[in-house]
Amino acid sequence: MTTAPAESPTDLRRGAFFMVASAVLFASMAASVRVAARELPNAPIVFFRHFIMLVFLLPWLGREGRHALDTDDMRGHLVRGLAGVSAVGCYFYAIARLRLADAVLLNQSMPLFIPLVERAWLGARIPPRLWGVLALGFAGLVLILRPGTGVFEPAALVGLASAVLASVAQVGIRRLTRTEPVTRIVFYFGLVASVVSLPPAAWWWKSPSAATWAVLLLMGVFATVGQLTLTRAYLHAPAASVGPFLYAGPVFAGLLDWLIWGRLPDLVFVLGAAVVVAAATLALRLRGAPTASVAPS
Repeated sequence: MTTAPAESPTDLRRGAFFMVASAVLFASMAASVRVAARELPNAPIVFFRHFIMLVFLLPWLGREGRHALDTDDMRGHLVRGLAGVSAVGCYFYAIARLRLADAVLLNQSMPLFIPLVERAWLGARIPPRLWGVLALGFAGLVLILRPGTGVFEPAALVGLASAVLASVAQVGIRRLTRTEPVTRIVFYFGLVASVVSLPPAAWWWKSPSAATWAVLLLMGVFATVGQLTLTRAYLHAPAASVGPFLYAGPVFAGLLDWLIWGRLPDLVFVLGAAVVVAAATLALRLRGAPTASVAPS
């Protein structure tokens, strides 16, 4: 029987530091994806994002031995892996077609969907006051998506789908952390995602240039370190306390949009983003879930 590691004492300052660091790393990963997408189709990028992470975790497996992978919940790992790799596929598709800040924010609207997934999957009750917060957040998403206008892009719906799928993965992680250590969860995610994404990557394969190989490696480094840093943030403090600091990500992504591609968000996006961030932050605080979470992106 496997057991989860003992909880660390709460340290909000350290937790917030690791959360902001993970947000910057994930935004940097998104920028790397956008650069690689100029030369490669989506499927190979999705594969390398997970395979590189898996390679980085092999030393852990070598140190701990094959018994480190002993698990009583392989089904949980499969559900988390399938939902996670699907979320990443949608997210990377949106990154290649939207402003970086738009794609990152849509993906990080995930806290608005987690209560609904928990309700459908686990039968969890949604507090009455949380319904109003969720409605406010979805109103902000409508502002960002802008249906019925010439600005609306179907890729934005794919970006939103990444948040829905990521919320399924997060609920799966919450269940896994009851009995599974964090590194094992991350390793199985990398393994399942690599196996699932390999056939489409081979089908749409296109040999990248040396520069793009370097970008893919950098993407893998950002993703792996960001994933482990995010996990450490949740080990130091509850999600309700440090989760809102993850929204440094869209801000940093907007800065990268400006510095690299010379694109700035418009007023409607800024207004919608402010509403979504406020609602997602309130949703995290109202739920107050002390879950150790691992982002799928």
